[in-house]
Amino acid sequence: MTRAKTPPGPPRLAMFSLLRKVVWDRLALMSDAAAGYGDAVRMRIGPMSLYFFNHPDHAKYVLKDNSANYHKGFGLAQAKRALGDGLLTSEGELWRKQRKVIQPVFAHKRIAKQADVVAQESARLVGRLRAHTGGEPVDLMKAMNGLTVGVLGRTLLDADLSGFGSIGDSFEVVQDQAMFEAVSLSKVPTWLPLPKQLRFRQARADLQRIVDELVALRERTPSATGDDVLTRLIASTAAEAEARGGKQRMRDELVTLLLAGYETTASTLGWTFHLVDQHPEVGERLHEEAVRVLGDRLPTFEDLRSLRYTSMVIEEVMRLYPPVWMLSRRPQADDEIGGYHVPAGTDVLVCPYTLHRHPEFWERPERFDPDRFDPARAAGRPRYAYLPFGAGPRFCVGNHLGLMEATFVIAMISRELRLSTVPGYRVVPEPMLSLRVRGGLPMNVREVPAGRLRLAA
Repeated sequence: MTRAKTPPGPPRLAMFSLLRKVVWDRLALMSDAAAGYGDAVRMRIGPMSLYFFNHPDHAKYVLKDNSANYHKGFGLAQAKRALGDGLLTSEGELWRKQRKVIQPVFAHKRIAKQADVVAQESARLVGRLRAHTGGEPVDLMKAMNGLTVGVLGRTLLDADLSGFGSIGDSFEVVQDQAMFEAVSLSKVPTWLPLPKQLRFRQARADLQRIVDELVALRERTPSATGDDVLTRLIASTAAEAEARGGKQRMRDELVTLLLAGYETTASTLGWTFHLVDQHPEVGERLHEEAVRVLGDRLPTFEDLRSLRYTSMVIEEVMRLYPPVWMLSRRPQADDEIGGYHVPAGTDVLVCPYTLHRHPEFWERPERFDPDRFDPARAAGRPRYAYLPFGAGPRFCVGNHLGLMEATFVIAMISRELRLSTVPGYRVVPEPMLSLRVRGGLPMNVREVPAGRLRLAA
């Protein structure tokens, strides 16, 4: 390979400013780089070089065309110390084996059969929200996280997770630790008796305890269908020569799978109702579609096709606040991307958050406009200009379940209730493993106006 040119980027003197943004303002780091230097940027932070590419062609090349040369990079490489060898962080043959075990659980036909479960859990959420009508605000993020735990337990594990009251708090701590490992480059020993490390060890132990209890329960009471994640992982690790290692990998896989599904959908739902509150005309259209399509019944899998505007709203929310906001890769061999040389072992970043705001591919990119996903307007838009679930071989395995869950919840809440952000509350994005709302989302709840259709909880 001939040596291509090096991408432009901030001078070495900017290292401390860049480091501050890595720790405190990661979205500004990426947005400022794209605005200041274009679609290919090199950022040097001490001994580390970050190569940031922000064009659909670049994303397609890294994530799909030459994906075999790219392993997980900055962030997830370090987060492995917190998350273990789950599907999110593993590589090579281990990743392929894990994907093969997990993939059938997310097959289209199986997900379709889970629609009734998702609808039931959504109806329970509507009932819990209605209890706050006219009263104290509800933290919508906590409510949505509770919903996703219920859905994940019943659809993926064929288990009831409601008895594990600590699971949400433990997920929060483990995710925070994973991000801390990323920004600190795993330089802080986990054995140090620091409060943060102590909380992490306790949370990790709690999640391992929960997994062990679920496995023991499944071994005593086999699943009726035998096609859930828990049953498949027990079977896949039972034949391993090293029983202890197999058990640990099963724990890692379950914790990673639940953590990935726990907050991504919840975050999308939180951002949706915050944006809809700011755009009441969107809320009216959501309500009208829900009433027209669903009437006063629970949604079914067949309704997904008819809830088209609801789907467009979700797509637009994920454009502005993609659940997978950053994709990092590390080339195993020297490469060339868009005419720029990328050395082996450096870190390559593709950022859906900035790509989804690229003015060349998105008209008025900061504006919330669900109609931009009308098929007529979307025609001709590059496929890799929109990556809410990643792309290529490591495309998010749970995207169909997450989209069905989000569609049902938005339609049912829009039909029944109106949610409004507490006046004066500042809603701020926090880029962790997913792009969540920092500090929760307090919202007031009220019934739809009199005379509108209403489903009894």
